[in-house]
Order: sequence, then structure tokens, then C-alpha cells
Amino acid sequence: MSRSDLIADVFTIIRNAIMIKREIVDVPASNTIKAILGILKDEGYIENFKLIEDKKQGLVRVYLKYIATKSAIRNIKRISRPGLRLYVKHKKVPSVLRGKGIAIISTPKGIMTDKSARQEGLGGEVIGYIW
Repeated sequence: MSRSDLIADVFTIIRNAIMIKREIVDVPASNTIKAILGILKDEGYIENFKLIEDKKQGLVRVYLKYIATKSAIRNIKRISRPGLRLYVKHKKVPSVLRGKGIAIISTPKGIMTDKSARQEGLGGEVIGYIW
């Protein structure tokens, strides 16, 4: 099966795992996915993640975070997609739920949160929203 949007697939896998209250989920590995998961870990949305080697692409095992039986991730949404890319300038970087959530932005200096992009004065492609 060829995948046209790996990020959307990973967001869907995480969303479905949260709905059935799974503690651990395996997602396909890529450098972009590892960068996004690093941001989620730093922001406190997941416990941890680790790379699992296999003979193919590799997998990333994600340990989801729950607080009093409720997931730390309330919603995870893909914004820019292959059919419709969404780019923003540094002055128009979106704020999710007035700062309670995060927007993940792909900038020339790498993948970062909306707050980091605003501090650096960078725009880029809006990958997704998490709250």
C-alpha cells in the first residue's frame, strides 16, 4: 500500500489509539514523524517514543499520556495536505485555542511549534494542530 500522506496517517493512528485508550501505538518512521513526536514529547502530549528497527522503513513506538483516564491529546488535526498546502508568513502564524494548544509549523530551520516560529520570526507550512 502506498501512502500519499504519512503525517495524516500517523495522526489518524494516534487519534484512533486514543479513542480506544491504548497506552502504546506503533507508527511508521520518518525524520518528519520523529521531529513531530519530539515536539509532542517536549510539550507534554505524549510520554515518550522510541525507534524500532526492522528490515524496512522502521517503526516508532509511541507511549501515549493519560491524565486521570483522559488523554493529554484532546484532538490532533492535519491542516496542510498534499492536495492543498497551507503556508503562512511569520506575522500570520496561527495560535491554537488562544495558546492552549499548539500548531506544528515546518520552517526553513526545521519543524517547530507556533510559539517557537513566532519567536524566531519564521513562517512556513502549517502541518497540524494539537490540543
